[in-house]
Amino acid sequence: MGDQEFKNAVKTTLKTIGGKWKPVILCFLKEGVMRFSELKREIPEITEKMLTQQLRELEQDGIISRKVYPQVPPKVEYSLTEYGQTIQEVLDVMYKWGRQHQKRIREKA
Repeated sequence: MGDQEFKNAVKTTLKTIGGKWKPVILCFLKEGVMRFSELKREIPEITEKMLTQQLRELEQDGIISRKVYPQVPPKVEYSLTEYGQTIQEVLDVMYKWGRQHQKRIREKA
């Protein structure tokens, strides 16, 4: 694989699922369907505005789906799309690297 091709693919991945919150959101949605309020409760550090923005971007990229139920108050559920489920491999690699990095930090302390 060419060096530039590799860099471009990594850039595309980071543009789609990178940042502080998208990987965290995806980790929760890989467990199953969640409502907005459940995601907010699980990620208390994120603002509602940021959560809304990140969910919209993931939906636009076809990673998650948003299902709105016509009721009052509105009920909205988020889940990984079939395509979004392919992100599991990336999350697994991030998990393995993160565990190794945590171990390294503990050993240096």
